Amino acid sequence: MRSYLLKRVPSALLVLALASFVIFVILRLIPGDPATTLAGPDAGPAAIEAIRGRLGLDRPLHSQYVTLLGDLVHGDLGPSYVIGGEVSDLIGQGLGRTVELTLGALVLVVALGLTLGLLGATGRRRGVRAAAQAVTTASLAVPPFVTGIVLVLVFAVGLRLLPAGGYQSVLDAPDIGLQYLLLPALCLALPSAAVLGRYLKDGLERALAEDYVRTATALGISRRRIVWRHALPGALPPVVTVLGMQIGQLLSGAVLVEAVFAWPGLGMLAEQGVIRRDYPVVQALLLLLVAVFVAVQLLTDLVHAWLDPRIRWA
Repeated sequence: MRSYLLKRVPSALLVLALASFVIFVILRLIPGDPATTLAGPDAGPAAIEAIRGRLGLDRPLHSQYVTLLGDLVHGDLGPSYVIGGEVSDLIGQGLGRTVELTLGALVLVVALGLTLGLLGATGRRRGVRAAAQAVTTASLAVPPFVTGIVLVLVFAVGLRLLPAGGYQSVLDAPDIGLQYLLLPALCLALPSAAVLGRYLKDGLERALAEDYVRTATALGISRRRIVWRHALPGALPPVVTVLGMQIGQLLSGAVLVEAVFAWPGLGMLAEQGVIRRDYPVVQALLLLLVAVFVAVQLLTDLVHAWLDPRIRWA
């Protein structure tokens, strides 16, 4: 396993380097200028150019990029242009809240995904299987911002069971924190749970069609034992891979969900950074997202190989 990890590290670093370049270029191609935002609507060209010089935006792009790489190597994310403060401090303030939301959503993804997959593949009644399929299709088809609005209208406005938005840490006040967490976590989890459930359903159906299942059934082994002891373990490795990919999707989807539910995490910070053209903030957040994708993919490959004995470390 150690040799496998050592082989993967250079490719991971290359991905991060390419991502930093692409992010840097795209941000500079987007219309807008941090200096104009800082100067205000009434500022003249001289004032804007002075701010550009102070921020270093008047230097050639290749010089700016080399400076960015040097800062990243030293772990320095730099100061925010518009929002104010160090970028690392801004990310640190919102990271815990986004992780809290993502972990809550991940628990729901696993629970709902397993439920939908098992019911869709092993439900004894046709109506149960059809209902699981309908929930899966609807969760994939409806955009998260629509799901969020519907959840707020039903559970916050209509039934008045849960708050419509805001934040309270689960660690500080578990009972109140869970109430604030449930709706945004459910909204974030539904699409990923549907993907997980669909892959699990397909995997279970393939496993249950194998010859050894028919043999076990003929020997009188209960269907429940066949599913849990034989079919499910065989269907899990690809599902674990999909789950790893969905963790990255949860982090990226948190940007929109946090805006809908006024959750003060990295999503709201990213929204402010994009609107105000705050290059350091947006660059750092996007690179963090890419780094999480790379790390989760590596961890997923390790777990996949551990679950599937046919895979050898190479």
